[in-house]
Amino acid sequence: MTELVEHQRLFIGGEFVDPLGTETIEVISPHTERVLGRVPHASREDVDRAVAAARRAFDEGPWPQLPLAERMQVVGRIKDGIAARHEEIARSISSQNGSPYSWSVLAQALGAMMVWDAAITVARDYPYEEFRDGVLGRILVRREPVGVVAAVTPWNVPQFVAAAKLAPALLAGCSVVLKPSPESPLDSYLLADIVGEAGLPEGVLSILPADREVSEYLVGHPGIDKVSFTGSVSAGRRVMEVAARNLTRVTLELGGKSAAVILPDADLDSALAQIVPAAWMNNGQACVAQSRILAPRSRYEEVAEALAAAATALVVGDPLDPATQIGPLVARRQQQRCLDYIRIGQEEGAKLLAGGGRPAGQERGWYVEPTLFGGVDNAMRIAREEIFGPVICLLPYGDEEEAARIANDSEYGLSGSVWTADVARGIDFARRVRTGTYNVNTFSLDMLGPFGGYKNSGVGREFGPEGLSEYLEHKMIHLPSGWEG
Repeated sequence: MTELVEHQRLFIGGEFVDPLGTETIEVISPHTERVLGRVPHASREDVDRAVAAARRAFDEGPWPQLPLAERMQVVGRIKDGIAARHEEIARSISSQNGSPYSWSVLAQALGAMMVWDAAITVARDYPYEEFRDGVLGRILVRREPVGVVAAVTPWNVPQFVAAAKLAPALLAGCSVVLKPSPESPLDSYLLADIVGEAGLPEGVLSILPADREVSEYLVGHPGIDKVSFTGSVSAGRRVMEVAARNLTRVTLELGGKSAAVILPDADLDSALAQIVPAAWMNNGQACVAQSRILAPRSRYEEVAEALAAAATALVVGDPLDPATQIGPLVARRQQQRCLDYIRIGQEEGAKLLAGGGRPAGQERGWYVEPTLFGGVDNAMRIAREEIFGPVICLLPYGDEEEAARIANDSEYGLSGSVWTADVARGIDFARRVRTGTYNVNTFSLDMLGPFGGYKNSGVGREFGPEGLSEYLEHKMIHLPSGWEG
């Protein structure tokens, strides 16, 4: 993307309107360090306008009252629009956050389309009403839309996360104010075009690019019934604190420091073929990245040598080049954060097995080499804190009990994996690790099952019927004694 992408208006209540503020957001290319786009910065007054439109759409409009089949048709058109423009979406996202284009096509764009599609499948079969036999008679249990939703999304996988929030919220009958990150707002305008063409009723969706201060105003707005947030643990704590003032319901999808555990009987070649992309996925800018790799001491040197070779072989370069496997980090601050952690790891006594600085030949751009630390102790900061970049830790362990203990010794509990010749053994190991999602001899994220974290990795779930339930209130209606219906 070479031409400056500039937008003058905000998408509020289903139409593009002039912003009430005068500030703008400049989007900087992490590859060239030059301005690649400019959009309006939503003000508090714009938030008020968007929430008012969403409130009218929910309280008075047709959307919550439409038959599910009609809402599914509109959401299906959004899904089809994303599929039709997936290459454009992928290029836009890669240009903004440095995600390798080949990965963006599959995960950022087509992955988002799959989220919309899976949400339709879940909504079609969801039990919105059911009769039960109560203690004193029959009861009717209803699931009704929670109301107006504030959806706050991050810069690393903007369309995927937006889909995880918008699709179930819209299918449930909610109206939504979407707040994309100021680092990656350009693709949200593509989404606005798609939504407009899909025929979403007036007021149901607004999209407001803005910084943290305006985000906090949105989260604490008395017109909001539900907040769905994805981001850092510190920001998640603040979201919960602000939302608590109004007793606003929250779903938080936060950080991770997930462990990939290689058991002694694993086929190393097949395991590393999936662990390497799972560790360095999206330049390490992924909450589910397998950023701790645990190897048995009996095979530690073998694993270390193979991992170091794989890390060194990763192709670093322009995120829009289809051959690139590792692109630049989203911002200079993220680059410096990674370089600081690399220094900390060395000071703590870990050994650099690969990488450790800026890649040769990349004088411009916020690049960090794919980096692997060996000899890591789980007490080290590089093993405990989420780095959110291409810096991976290799830790040795003795037996399976120690491996499970190390995997669980974390303030996070989002993802993880185990690699073994015995799937039953892997399932047993998975049961012992306290994370919200887990993988046995694979690495994937299924949109028909619940996704979320234990401990500091979050509150609530996305995807599957559990994710749809986050946007529904449960109502009990008592029926007269003896009534059978």
